[in-house]
Amino acid sequence: MNYHIKTSTVLVISLLAVQACFAENAQPPVVYPTAVLPFSERGDEAKGLGTKVSDVLFAQLAANPKIYLVERTDLEKTLKEQELSLSGLVKPEEAIQVGRLTGAKILVTGSVLELDRKLYLVAKIIGTETGRVLGATVKGKSSDDLSKLAEQLAANVATTLEQRADVLMPKPVEHKDRVAALQKALGDAKRPKVWVHVAERHVGQPTIDPAAETEIAHLCRETGFEVIDAKEGNRNQADVIIEGEAFSEFATRRGELVSAKARVEIKAVNRMDGKVIASERQTEVAVDLAEQIAGKSALQKAAGMIADRLLPKLVTIVK
Repeated sequence: MNYHIKTSTVLVISLLAVQACFAENAQPPVVYPTAVLPFSERGDEAKGLGTKVSDVLFAQLAANPKIYLVERTDLEKTLKEQELSLSGLVKPEEAIQVGRLTGAKILVTGSVLELDRKLYLVAKIIGTETGRVLGATVKGKSSDDLSKLAEQLAANVATTLEQRADVLMPKPVEHKDRVAALQKALGDAKRPKVWVHVAERHVGQPTIDPAAETEIAHLCRETGFEVIDAKEGNRNQADVIIEGEAFSEFATRRGELVSAKARVEIKAVNRMDGKVIASERQTEVAVDLAEQIAGKSALQKAAGMIADRLLPKLVTIVK
């Protein structure tokens, strides 16, 4: 299914509590990457206004010091590769897909409605992992200055994102909770032997150790899979080959804080017949004082989320 997305209105918003001096032992701030999508239009007088509203919303949020823009060409390339695009109303499954591909944790979309000579600008703020929705609305006359109404909507959206974004998000996943959830999903099913290798790089800097591969292999071991060492073991002894690619790169800097974006693509193949059991991809953003640490954190987060979806599919090939 194809949709149309205006990638020029996609952005990443990091809700950062930036202080003048950031203590060395302080925890890095939580990041909620947010994508702004085009607004739909309802009513004759609203025709052509959806794009204008989303453009003003983009411009106003971009001027906010707490907003971090994602590379637009990068987003456009990613969405084109997956033949995915969106416009107007967003279904839950589409929101999830956009989140996985772009790293967006929150989507802002909505509609422009003309009714009885009144104009309503309605924004829906959606958590891509929970499906939870918050709203923001501005009302005016059809004859009112649209840019002023859109600016008011942008201010309301920005306030909601700064004060209530955590409402849209799931509780942070502790490692032990992730393992427990995977164990429950896997049940008593027999675990196949797996061989894991993920080629990894951090753009512009040397890779110290493979964060994505390490995270997936670690979760496999902790949930009962026998993991064959990728460097010293024989992959032909495995039932399932898990391999893929991962990269992280600098996103932006704000004061002493650096954000990095990571993308991980994984596929699992049944070694006996060469058939692909499953393929997964995930994009994540992380913030820290050091670029490489932010990159590794983003890679680890992406790999963990992939493991949540991937590992339960692997037990289907053994009896």
